[in-house]
Amino acid sequence: MHEFILDLEIAAPMPSRKDWRIGTIGSGAIVRGCHQVAYRNAGFNSYGIASLSRASAAEVAKEFDIPNVYDSWQQLIKDKNIEIIDIAVPPDQQLEIVREAVKENGHIKGILCQKPLAMNLEEANEIVILCEQAGVKLAVNSNMRYDQSIRALKTLLNNNYFGEIVLATIDMRAIPHWQGFLEKYDRLEMLNMGIHHIDTFRYLFGNPEKVTAITRSDPRTKFKHIDGITQYTLQYADGLMATSLDDVWAWQGEGTQKDMYIRWRVEGLKGMALGEIGWPKYPEKGLSTIKFTTRKFPDKWIEPTWDTVWFPDAFEGTMASLLRAVEEDTLPEINGRDNLYTMATIDALYLSIKEERTVKLSEILQNLK
Repeated sequence: MHEFILDLEIAAPMPSRKDWRIGTIGSGAIVRGCHQVAYRNAGFNSYGIASLSRASAAEVAKEFDIPNVYDSWQQLIKDKNIEIIDIAVPPDQQLEIVREAVKENGHIKGILCQKPLAMNLEEANEIVILCEQAGVKLAVNSNMRYDQSIRALKTLLNNNYFGEIVLATIDMRAIPHWQGFLEKYDRLEMLNMGIHHIDTFRYLFGNPEKVTAITRSDPRTKFKHIDGITQYTLQYADGLMATSLDDVWAWQGEGTQKDMYIRWRVEGLKGMALGEIGWPKYPEKGLSTIKFTTRKFPDKWIEPTWDTVWFPDAFEGTMASLLRAVEEDTLPEINGRDNLYTMATIDALYLSIKEERTVKLSEILQNLK
């Protein structure tokens, strides 16, 4: 009998200092339910907060003992005590905030942007260049990379437990909460939900060579949108296919039972792994899972367990990575320049829908500076 002893490295490495002064811009559900909960659990220093509504910011400040509330985000970024900016606003507003933040006189050392980084690759590229020119570390909150099952899978892949990977799939049957600001966008599912899966494929396997996407409208979503229910495939130079079906309809209605889940599966020449993401159970504590089989341990399924969850625990990792990058003068794990390739992949997928064809990533990357 073989004993599985590999450290799956699901816990995010912490910075040496936890007292970096963080200023949060935004006070919505993701800030209340994830950012601030994770920062409190990790012992990070939430120093200030601003929002469109000062009253809303004050409510969050009271709940999480944040000592400083500002009348505006402009006022927050001018406070020279603020060292780290945590932006949690709609993606079309992030560029304006970053433009102003990098003009400050050196007190802002790092910025954590929400995903998507921007509405398209061009705007995302501008954000990256602004931060690089100002010497400000830029991280993107692509937090599915810190889901425990995905971290465990990445460790197993790094240690070649499955050999050459042949096929990777994600099957999502879940209904996202489309926030009100999305009604003014035409890019919907892939930019705001599928981006988790697209970025995760890149995290696990690198950049694809070409992509293909198809879509249909989501009957539940009444406002205009390009992509509702989507299916997309990333193809790699070595033959690997990584494909996701994002079913945001996931029919549930009166007189029917729910069947909501996000499941993934990775198959290689020497083994395979499969798992389930616990997020659809949120705000209940939905644990993500993994089980795998490999020639390293023949005729055996191995099922590691843990007690942490994607929402909110993964948000410790995204901020911790930024703080460590500031301390060590390195790039954050989910740094802005790396994230441009996720944005480029998304642009390629939308072009695939528009022109009804497979699109090479190189067609999009030629626009990068």
